[in-house]
Amino acid sequence: MYRFLLSRQWVILTLIGLVLIPTMIELGFWQLHRHEHRVAQNAEISEALDAKPVPAEQLTSPGHSVTRSERYRQVSAQGTYDTKHEVVVRRRTNSDEEIGFHVLTPFVLDDGKVLLVNRGWIPANGPQTAFPKVPAAPKGEITVTGRLMADETSAQSGIKDVQGLPDRQIMLISSGQQAHSLGKEVLGGYVELTSPEPPGGSPQVIGEPEHGDIGPHMAYAVQWWLFCTGVPIGWVVLVRREVRDRRAAAQAPAPEATPAGV
Repeated sequence: MYRFLLSRQWVILTLIGLVLIPTMIELGFWQLHRHEHRVAQNAEISEALDAKPVPAEQLTSPGHSVTRSERYRQVSAQGTYDTKHEVVVRRRTNSDEEIGFHVLTPFVLDDGKVLLVNRGWIPANGPQTAFPKVPAAPKGEITVTGRLMADETSAQSGIKDVQGLPDRQIMLISSGQQAHSLGKEVLGGYVELTSPEPPGGSPQVIGEPEHGDIGPHMAYAVQWWLFCTGVPIGWVVLVRREVRDRRAAAQAPAPEATPAGV
């Protein structure tokens, strides 16, 4: 009765099922690992944001690469803004997905080293070939506080570093490139300003990174595992239906022969 399982059609169907089962199990674990990574990342961000600010030079130095555990840490620094060498970062969006610039201003510390401060977002208020109108930075010596960020790269951000841009415009924030341009010692990474907030709300201070949503990855993992259990169940249902149909066909009475000449 089960010899039909050796037919070409059923062998192919069975092999497809045997391939689908481990594939779906692996996809479920892949989503589970993504969920665990997201949970751990959110915990790291929350811990960094909740920590008390420390002096910037306690975490970074010239040529230093900001590590994952240092990213988003609150740091503070005392010094003065060097607006003469201020640059803008192209193709950046705000919370409303409007395209504009980030304002990157060198902040000269008391010891002469430079900390790059991303003062926030401004709209593209003129031709892209010209330096935009940038709200003035505070004058004199002040204390700034912000989130420590790692240097941007094309691989990390997905943004290509374009050459031949208009004067004082850049695509990626790199402390190494700015150190070469300024001819000074620049602390590794940069800071997203959180305090003091600019008067009038411009530039727009960059909001905290998303760290509350864990995403749908766990639900996707459960879905893949449910699909996996459905494969053998579906295979059994199809086999039983095939057996039932074959038995019904075998037990059906043969049609009566028609007499010759009728």
